[in-house]
Amino acid sequence: MRKHTLQIFQAALAAADPYAAVLRQLQFDGRTLKAGRRPYRLADFDRIQVIGAGKAGGSMARAVERVLGRRIRGGVVNVPDGTEARVHRLALLPASHPIPDDRGVEGARRILEIAHAAGPRDLLICLISGGASALLPAPVPGLSLAAKQEITRQLLNAGAAIHELNTVRKHLSLVKGGQLAAAAHPATVITLILSDVVGDHLDVIGSGPTVSDSSTIEQAEAVLRKFGVSVPAGILRETPKTIQVQNLIVGSNRLAIDAAARKAKELGYRTLVLSTSIEGETRDIARMHAAIAREIPLRRPACILSGGETTVTVRGKGLGGRNQEFVLAAAMELADVTVFSAGTDGLDGPTDAAGAIADTRTLARARKLHLDPRQFLDNNDSYRFFEKVDGLIKTGPTGTNVMDVRILLLPA
Repeated sequence: MRKHTLQIFQAALAAADPYAAVLRQLQFDGRTLKAGRRPYRLADFDRIQVIGAGKAGGSMARAVERVLGRRIRGGVVNVPDGTEARVHRLALLPASHPIPDDRGVEGARRILEIAHAAGPRDLLICLISGGASALLPAPVPGLSLAAKQEITRQLLNAGAAIHELNTVRKHLSLVKGGQLAAAAHPATVITLILSDVVGDHLDVIGSGPTVSDSSTIEQAEAVLRKFGVSVPAGILRETPKTIQVQNLIVGSNRLAIDAAARKAKELGYRTLVLSTSIEGETRDIARMHAAIAREIPLRRPACILSGGETTVTVRGKGLGGRNQEFVLAAAMELADVTVFSAGTDGLDGPTDAAGAIADTRTLARARKLHLDPRQFLDNNDSYRFFEKVDGLIKTGPTGTNVMDVRILLLPA
């Protein structure tokens, strides 16, 4: 069943491949570029450049180069360390994620330069994927990068949801919340988006650098108050509310989960997809999955799938991530179920693991090693628990990010 679980996850990853996703949506016949269903005559443009940021930026950039080749004048895309791809017409700049760094600031500065210099006969193709918020840091005047890093760290550790985190980020930035598109006006902008956000809300993905922003300074202030985080008075910046840009989603968690379901059925499992929009505290979501697994109305062998992205309120001093914590909490509730959860980006929290897997052998191994799963869970130390019982899933950076895939396999 471990083998089947990994095969199901691989099917989800293949469906989320950003290179293929861009090629499905961006086509060129030598005269007209089609983005989705919308045509653009290249004769209308003197210059085409590529900008953006995200974990899938390298693969997406390669795909755009394959479509347009030498017609691309240049550009800059910020990507996480270790995910640089081979491109010829533009620069892929490595930067830190999830906490922004000076390299990200420099990349954002260069991207803003390109945007500000664009005119009415310029076409900018913007690539946005998971991680873009952290990889495209451009703090407002008066706010240092170190201060922004500390604000991000405090919100993450306090358990802020991605929507809440990005609401604050938008109003502390020069690019987020539609400000990148505003800087590019009057150029034509096409944004290709790989969604890592529950519900695929355009203004939330990557903090919506090319999307009209409905959030306000007042809402950002409310998030900061909720989690007890302070910022300098008057530092928050309002965002543009009307942006004319084509924003096109090329990939999402739904596509990944649908592919996982097809693979599970192919392997002989009766399959139930709970949702691709699951949010909440990781341990609560784990208990919910365990309760469903105990009473699922499917004949075994069965497979339960879900997607989305949970959050962890850090109370202990251990090492782990939301996926590893989910597996540990769920496995403690289930005796004979194989439990798996991993991030499609190959990274789970501040660890080198994508997630974890547990089955009947996992807790048996823990007992043999005199390990108390509850102690590890209470200390937010799921990584070290699974490290000791051979349950870590390590894929390395995958070059994509469409949130998490959770798999529960119930034997016959």
